[in-house]
Amino acid sequence: MKRRLVPAVLAALATAFALPALAQKFPQKPVTLVVPFAPGGNLDVVARTLAPALGQILGQSVIVDNRAGAGGAIGASYVARAQPDGYTLLVSTPNALVVLPLMTKTTYALDNFAPIGLAATTPLVIAVRGQGQYKDIDAVLSAARSKPGQVTAGHAGPGTTNHIALLQLEQAGKLSLNTVPYKGSAPALTDLLGGQIDLVVDQLTSSAAHIQSGMLRAVAVMSKDRDPALPNVPTLREAGLKDFDATTATGLLAPAGTPPDVINALNAALRKALADETVKRRLISVGSPGQASSPDEWLATLKKEDANARLLAKSGKLKTD
Repeated sequence: MKRRLVPAVLAALATAFALPALAQKFPQKPVTLVVPFAPGGNLDVVARTLAPALGQILGQSVIVDNRAGAGGAIGASYVARAQPDGYTLLVSTPNALVVLPLMTKTTYALDNFAPIGLAATTPLVIAVRGQGQYKDIDAVLSAARSKPGQVTAGHAGPGTTNHIALLQLEQAGKLSLNTVPYKGSAPALTDLLGGQIDLVVDQLTSSAAHIQSGMLRAVAVMSKDRDPALPNVPTLREAGLKDFDATTATGLLAPAGTPPDVINALNAALRKALADETVKRRLISVGSPGQASSPDEWLATLKKEDANARLLAKSGKLKTD
């Protein structure tokens, strides 16, 4: 009789200890969104727009933590090493995850992350000083062709979408630029405003305010169609660069090994946040309209960009500045 009671007692004790853990629902503490670039850039704007809505939906504070440097590798490495519990997330474009590891040694690869979902898509623009020497895209392209390596072009860092778009611009336009890397869009824009560089390839999200004020002039959008926010600004296709198309996809990722139910809870919260009218209006106003997806759809985008990056690497075009 005693022997039969022992397993029963052990089972009861095990159940008693397991119940508190099972009863806990995610999240039980604040969630951190790691932005791997300096404040003021596209990823930072998207993260800070989403954070309050996500906080209300999840019932916990959502904190934005900027960890800039190495083209996004510092922030990405931090998240890759974090506990896979859903409390430390990365806000990123595909480039920091699939391009940068092909350009330099990183402590992570795409497999070190679990995709949560797409958050926004953002057009890229070529911006110059409002009162500078370049009045339109034709003037920029003409100068770059006639003075190889003398037109200075800033971007958000090696391996970023901005950097890749500049490589595409050089290739498609048959020109050579003096590209200058920064730790994010904000410092690049600061130098452009100060006259230290001639142009910046940037997400509309982070440059829109300067363009609206007249301090900067958008001379071209890099997407295949004109952007509704800049209806009078031509595309590079209109400037003669056939089939040119460059945009930025921004999404959320967790460390690999994060439980599927946590990923699903975060995806549901992200979808609900993107459906919020305040969030929708804010993202549209800064030129980065929200776009929800499933984790698998976001992963497919990442894998597509990975394949494109490997082709660029094979051709020898992926080099650090």
